[in-house]
Amino acid sequence: MEKAFYLDALRLMLNSRNFEEKTEELFKAGLIHGTTHLANGQEACQAGLCLALSDKDWIVPTHRCHGFTVCKGSDPTAMFSEMFGSSHGLAKGLGGSMHMPDKEVCNLGSSAVVGSGVPLAAGIAFYFKRNKINNISVAIFGDGATSRGSVHETMNLASIWKLPVLFFCENNLYGMSASSSDMISIKKISDRAASYSMPGVTVDGNNVLEVYEACKKAVQYIKEGKGPYFIEALTYRTKGHSKSDRRLYRSAEEEAFWEKKDPIKNFENYLLEEGLFTEEEIEEEEERSKTGINLMAEKALSMASDCLTEEETMALVYAGEEK
Repeated sequence: MEKAFYLDALRLMLNSRNFEEKTEELFKAGLIHGTTHLANGQEACQAGLCLALSDKDWIVPTHRCHGFTVCKGSDPTAMFSEMFGSSHGLAKGLGGSMHMPDKEVCNLGSSAVVGSGVPLAAGIAFYFKRNKINNISVAIFGDGATSRGSVHETMNLASIWKLPVLFFCENNLYGMSASSSDMISIKKISDRAASYSMPGVTVDGNNVLEVYEACKKAVQYIKEGKGPYFIEALTYRTKGHSKSDRRLYRSAEEEAFWEKKDPIKNFENYLLEEGLFTEEEIEEEEERSKTGINLMAEKALSMASDCLTEEETMALVYAGEEK
């Protein structure tokens, strides 16, 4: 792979991390209301997947959606605007942190309902198959969602109809405050794929190259018309489930263990060891990303008072079907 690829991977992960850190800062300052679900530590999953997709492949993320939205190509200014409730947001300020659709980059958007995006991703895949379009959709969900009936029903139907859908499970080891080891009866979630006659693999979700290679293989398999594919990416969220979660259910030793597996730091070390980048180049990218995200947040904040009127909101809510 060329240096440009590694640079793209680094930039996507840095932008995702810096977006989350800026979001947390804005919440603590009382500038964003409601709640949010940060994905610090899961950047390799987001970047690795999106790098393996084409521009016309669709994603349907979870409520922990910021990183995937950034990596699929959405404008962070519009994302910050969405959380400010501004009309400049991806959903014109009506969706907030957990609902960020962006059809311009083939992102259907997420929902606060766990696992609810999985059937929607299958619906997109059904459209592709019915119209002989050689693209795929990606159903993104967490370990907690794998015990929901809608996920299993969708996997079964996707297998029967050989739909072009990738089931991408981000296993960050916790569903809210419940450890997945206490809630799931098998050691590897990917083993469930065999029940639906589809390939299932488990990868290191903190290794962006491993995630990318697995997703690239899956995309090729699906686009060859062989049916759906299942990937379980083992990762870890360093923050709580939501902004009010103090993480009292896990130990300092556990968090220290996973801190050493930080996907960005480990990738940067790899780039240095392989002689692909110098320390100065990496520092420049870190600074460029942080500065850029901060500037986009400031721009969004300057427009935060631009909100839809009640009439404009109702017109959107009750709008007819687009032709």
